[in-house]
Amino acid sequence: MSVDEAHTRPSGTSDATVEAVGKLSEAFEVIEDARGQLFNFHRKIGMADLALGEAVALLREAGHPEIADRLDEEVLGRNILAGRWTFQILEEFEDGYYAAFKEHDRRVREELMGGKRHVFEAEMKQDRRTAGQAGHAATPNEPAAG
Repeated sequence: MSVDEAHTRPSGTSDATVEAVGKLSEAFEVIEDARGQLFNFHRKIGMADLALGEAVALLREAGHPEIADRLDEEVLGRNILAGRWTFQILEEFEDGYYAAFKEHDRRVREELMGGKRHVFEAEMKQDRRTAGQAGHAATPNEPAAG
């Protein structure tokens, strides 16, 4: 049993349900990580396009207008996927798959856990911690071990 009421399973909730909802939360955390990587991809492509623009200008200044023109026309500002820059990919992901997954994660927690988050992890913490040991408090408000 968890000491932290915000993460205590609702009365009558089975171990199997806590485990299943915990696995759903784990899956959504992977989606959050993927979303972060998509933002990273978006920023990296933008940074590369800006640096390419500088390279095109420097190639022109260095007397290579044909190469600069070729890069300017064929690569600079080019779509990453058909008709899309990375911001459009990001928006489509967030408005579609991500939004649906996030809503279902929230709904399942509401229906099965009374809206409580991380019940599985809180119970794991309770099982693994050593009560009374420094650094093993159940909550931030629990007095420090002496």
